[in-house]
Amino acid sequence: MGIRHLLHHVFELVAPTTALSAILILFLGPIIFPRAYIWFLLIYFVSYFFISLNHFLKFCHTVRNIKRTIRSWNASQEHSPVRNYSKEIVKSTATSNGRITPSRKNGYSSVSTSDDLDNDIRANDIEKAERLNDAYYIHAFVIPNYDEPEPLLRDTIKRLENHRNATTNYVIVLAMEASEVDHKTKADNLKRNFDGSFLDFIITVHPKDLPGESRGKGSNVAYAARTACDELVRKRIDKRRVIFTITDSDSAIPELYIRHVEKALSESDDPFATICSPPIFFSRNALNVPAAVRVTDIMWSIMVMQNLSNRKGLAFPCSTYSLSMVLAEQVGFWDTNKDAIGEDLHMWLKCFFKTGGVARTIPIYVPINLTNVQTTGYMSNIYARWVQAKRHYNGVADVAYSLKFAFGNSSHHSDSKSLLGSSMTTCLMSCSFVDKLTVVFHVLEAHMIPATSGWIMFAAVPFTQLLISAYSPLYYYYPSFQNPIVTSEFYAYMFYLVQSVSILLPMPLLLCAVLYEGLHRTIDIDLLKKSSSETRSWRYYMDYAWLPVSAWLFLTLPSTMACVKRLTKSEEKYVVAEKVFSEELTR
Repeated sequence: MGIRHLLHHVFELVAPTTALSAILILFLGPIIFPRAYIWFLLIYFVSYFFISLNHFLKFCHTVRNIKRTIRSWNASQEHSPVRNYSKEIVKSTATSNGRITPSRKNGYSSVSTSDDLDNDIRANDIEKAERLNDAYYIHAFVIPNYDEPEPLLRDTIKRLENHRNATTNYVIVLAMEASEVDHKTKADNLKRNFDGSFLDFIITVHPKDLPGESRGKGSNVAYAARTACDELVRKRIDKRRVIFTITDSDSAIPELYIRHVEKALSESDDPFATICSPPIFFSRNALNVPAAVRVTDIMWSIMVMQNLSNRKGLAFPCSTYSLSMVLAEQVGFWDTNKDAIGEDLHMWLKCFFKTGGVARTIPIYVPINLTNVQTTGYMSNIYARWVQAKRHYNGVADVAYSLKFAFGNSSHHSDSKSLLGSSMTTCLMSCSFVDKLTVVFHVLEAHMIPATSGWIMFAAVPFTQLLISAYSPLYYYYPSFQNPIVTSEFYAYMFYLVQSVSILLPMPLLLCAVLYEGLHRTIDIDLLKKSSSETRSWRYYMDYAWLPVSAWLFLTLPSTMACVKRLTKSEEKYVVAEKVFSEELTR
């Protein structure tokens, strides 16, 4: 027990130690251990370059699939307004009770819980026939909100109202916070406005100051999902048919997304162990916010898109995602403590580890259109985006969480036995070790690169050049004979390599930006049906001049602060970034 506690303590120190080490190495490295520092820079820059190049290639794959999805949708709309997925040849499996078991196939898992194989096959055949019906699933949209404008919520729900099966297969779960003033009035207005438009409209009110809970999207979603689950079961709706779609108050979810979720679940080997994750896209008010805010969200969108192209299903959702009620219930729903502030990634990690690696992502290449943070006033808008960035990077808590569950022999082993059955748990745990390493790597990549790259990439080479310059005020405190770059031809050449590689570092990201611009116009014009004047034009390429500022202000600084704050685990007041919204924004 003592060793496990020590390991967990060490895991908690990974994030703050990494962030602080980057700053210390930047300023002390060229003075205290200059030779090792040059090697460190070369290894860091080359590694970062190849990671960025890999991101670019994955982004290309995602862009191609998004464009293909949009083209296919438009073609199907031209020839047939209603596409019947039940005529497609799919292979799917399900069970009579929806339990997950750890049989594997081609890197993915399959579902089977019956000891009698013949009975299991017969049950699968019956349910497969049902699942081929595109009206089989009940979609419960959980919309957590706190101090969000009522017109924004009304617009978000109205978009769902226009979907074909809204009245028969959609349930709105409006997740309110008791701490919000007049939350009841807002919820009642919205329910009254959409009376009869959905199969059900459930209002939940998350109590404030519950013991052990941290305020945020995660705790609100957890309360709403549990309440909705009890309500739907009470109304005798089969939980195996219910799909939770967790979304934001500003998410514009097209019907095409729901169609592809249903198709993905029908084709999945494990519909009860599948998390559907779409790309995010910022277009609703992008032309009305400062360029620094706009380009920051573009980069955020690019990172999410490239992450989806993972052939093993180890891709993290962001903002909006879908999973079965069965999976949510079996892993104990969403966590509510302060270490679960990054609710989307945290829930994915929980599903992955609690099922022993069975739960996987299926990417849904249909972009979810979101709203940029927007306030009145230029500097107010910049500050609002800063507040949002600080909240986002508090998700660094998932670094310790993933390390604990991957290497700390955590209590999820016993949980997995109860979920999966003890007969295959040991086998599953061993065969998914490589996948655990991959997951931990991606979590570290998501949080540690932002906390280190801004310091080292932007400042390391200039600071070292300053130290060796005869015109530097530091020159007399750092004699040239102590500097291997000056005294050694080999290290002079090594530093030249470091400088050369540093020039290449932003190239993959800039290539992603070029691809993104074409994708943005495709989504706006071909999917959202905007006119050319309503989307981005060539003059918006100037936005990328703000990248250095945006990277420091909205990425490096907030991520570093979040990492260092892990030393105290202090909890900030939960503040929602302001959004100015007009119902005239219709796409």
